[in-house]
Amino acid sequence: QVQLVESGGGLVQPGGSLRLSCAASGSIFSIYNMGWYRQAPGKQRELAATITNGGSTNYADSVKGRFTISRDNAKNTVYLQMNSLKPEGTAVYYCNAFHLRPYWGQGTQVTVSS
Repeated sequence: QVQLVESGGGLVQPGGSLRLSCAASGSIFSIYNMGWYRQAPGKQRELAATITNGGSTNYADSVKGRFTISRDNAKNTVYLQMNSLKPEGTAVYYCNAFHLRPYWGQGTQVTVSS
C-alpha cells in the first residue's frame, strides 16, 4: 500500500508556471503507474497526465505542449511541470498511483488568476 502527499500548488497568474510534486511512501514506488488528475469547481475529476512504471507518458489534449509529467524513482516522487497556465486550469490537482488498485493523495489547490 502506498501513501501519496502532493505539494507545490498555489496562486499563479495566467501564463505563469508551477511545479507540483507528489511524494510516495509505504511501498515500492517504481512498480506503480503514476498520474495527475484535476477537479475544477462543479466538474468531475479528469485526467491531466500519466506516466507508466516504464516511463511512457500520456497527456490530456487540453494540457499537451504545456504540462510535463516526470518521475524520480530514487526520490519516490512524481512531478507535474505546468507552463502557460490558463484560468481554466484552476482546480484541485490529485496525485494517483496504480498497481492492482488506485491510490489517491489529498490534493493540492492550483488557482490561476490575475
